Amino acid sequence: MGKLPPVAITLIKIIIHLASLSVLMYFYLLIDSGRLGADPVKEMIHFLGKTALNYLLLTLMITPLSKRFKQPLLGRLRRLLGLYSFFWLCLHVIVFIWLELNWELFLLFEEVIKRPYLTLGMFAWTILLLLSITSINAIRRKMKQAWFSLHRWVYVAVLLGTIHYYWSVKSGLTEPIIYFIICFILLRERSSYFKLKLNNLLKRVKKAS
Repeated sequence: MGKLPPVAITLIKIIIHLASLSVLMYFYLLIDSGRLGADPVKEMIHFLGKTALNYLLLTLMITPLSKRFKQPLLGRLRRLLGLYSFFWLCLHVIVFIWLELNWELFLLFEEVIKRPYLTLGMFAWTILLLLSITSINAIRRKMKQAWFSLHRWVYVAVLLGTIHYYWSVKSGLTEPIIYFIICFILLRERSSYFKLKLNNLLKRVKKAS
């Protein structure tokens, strides 16, 4: 298989934009037609949260796919997918604050402290916020090597997001388990990175002792 040309990556980006717009339109139609079940607010929150997690998992799939099929230009899709993940996550948070908490931010802080799954969700949102801000090319150039260290935190975000989804589901655990399996496979693909970090940590502990 030959390497994809830049025009193919541009075409894929257009497809991602169109697919994202289609999902947004589908979400609107679900609301407009009243097809969100007996608890529409809950369904809206879950729909947006799952969509954000789906995009985040797709973001992490890019590197293994680009290495396996020797398509380095696929890496150009990571930022776009990551930004869309943050976009859906922001909608997820906004709908929760708006329709569940009626914009009572103090109540939001109480809920985040009181409910562990919300705590994890807010940590994931904070990580993606930082990654989105630092995805700007000018900031990336200024950060240099620190940029790569910061963006490794996406591994933490995807794990927190998966656990958050699992804890937020009251019944029907099949889907959350599938997400856990996908998350594990994607993190397993980075085993060499985690082994390196663990070895460095052990060396520091030995030096300190």
